[in-house]
Amino acid sequence: MSTTTNRRKFLGTSLAGAGATLIQSTTSYASIRGANEDIRVAVLGVGGRGGNHVGEFSSLDGVRVVAVCDADYNHAVGTRDRLAKRKISADAYQDYRKVLERKDVDAVVIATPNHWHAPMTVHACQAGKDVYVEKPVTHNVWEGQRLIDAAKKYKVMVMSGMQRRSSPGWQAAIDFVQSGELGKIKVSRGLCYKRRKSIGKVTTPQPVPETVDYNLWSGPAQLEPIMRGRFHYDWHWIWAYGNGDLGNQGVHQTDVARWALGADSLPKRVISVGGRFGYDDDGETPNTQFAIFEYDEGTMIFEVRGLGVNKDNDARPVYRVKEGHKAAITVGNVIECEHGYVAESKAYDNEGKEIKKFSGWNDGSSHQANFIKAVRSRKESDLFGTARDGHLSAAICHLANISHRVGAEADINSISEHFKANAAALATFESFKEHLAANQVTDFKPVLGPVLEIDREKEVIVGDHAEAANKHLSRDYRPEFGLTEEV
Repeated sequence: MSTTTNRRKFLGTSLAGAGATLIQSTTSYASIRGANEDIRVAVLGVGGRGGNHVGEFSSLDGVRVVAVCDADYNHAVGTRDRLAKRKISADAYQDYRKVLERKDVDAVVIATPNHWHAPMTVHACQAGKDVYVEKPVTHNVWEGQRLIDAAKKYKVMVMSGMQRRSSPGWQAAIDFVQSGELGKIKVSRGLCYKRRKSIGKVTTPQPVPETVDYNLWSGPAQLEPIMRGRFHYDWHWIWAYGNGDLGNQGVHQTDVARWALGADSLPKRVISVGGRFGYDDDGETPNTQFAIFEYDEGTMIFEVRGLGVNKDNDARPVYRVKEGHKAAITVGNVIECEHGYVAESKAYDNEGKEIKKFSGWNDGSSHQANFIKAVRSRKESDLFGTARDGHLSAAICHLANISHRVGAEADINSISEHFKANAAALATFESFKEHLAANQVTDFKPVLGPVLEIDREKEVIVGDHAEAANKHLSRDYRPEFGLTEEV
């Protein structure tokens, strides 16, 4: 069945056929309850980040976690039992649709694998629930508008889990950059220098863990044999479920980089260079990659480095604007301007002298409280990270990955020639080569993706590479768990 056919056919009827009737509501339960009543929350996906959400939401005043759910039922039961030790009563579920049927659940928190984020969010909106959905809010570009449409149609709050939006320090840093005090932005740069070791290689399909409902876990994705040694987490590096570190850790930094530029659209053009180097394993996504995004407002560059400092040192490599400068960033953002730069919590002049420190710096741990504030106020303007924010910043990652996936291996001289007119891109590629050389990766041909031209209004790729690239904008959804063209 084609992607278009799948998208247009199923959602409400298919879910009902699967044994769950979602409430088709244009009014969220939260909007008809008293502002002083408890907000009752269910957390869907509690194996990793979702476990953190359980702790964070259950610690907020006026919030009760009343249900936890995971396709790995062992995760759900374990979380329920840990809550019970804190005298918090919550029910454990394996099927999220049973949670959405509950009229006493006002909001859901979604921290499943990436391929479930958008479909589960749309289904929750249809059931009248407010939604906090982890990053990336989508698994592909096409899902983004479905997310936005669902929030609007069902009049619910949908917040994207990009916690830096709630950091007072980052809010102040962005205001400072946009004030023009450092001059025009030259490059808004995001970094994910985060060591990722090999996930190993298997030769035969692996068994489904006994406590996992693999049909539910796969959800909108096709039911494929499990070809990775570790079932949980390593799905990040498989295209069917994850988006590599660009769409994992990286979406936090692509969001800040776009925020700094003040760009409220997809980029005009995208290109990726990268590959999976240093080991041969079952991972499909790049572990070393950089992407360049051109906006009307300026240039963004994002880098992924999954290898260590060198072959004998697993520590994270660091980024410095200039050698000898104090600021050394591994995972974060550097906004390079005419008269200086912002590197995470501090601003520097071009000589590397600190000129400003931004107070209230944190990791965005108040993000959950901000969501609850919007649930009570019913004002999308209260959200530090809307469905649209989440879509645009996730789509950046997806577009770069599409460039990679339709690219071809190229020798390093031809790549250098390609970037000779762009000093920042050429310097990034030189650093890319030095990093691989330090890890004794010398005989390599990175994948050079094509420059993708984006129709930002229609959110499609146009030009010479459109036919191949647009196939990756969406996916073939399994009818039981899919999305429709119109929500």
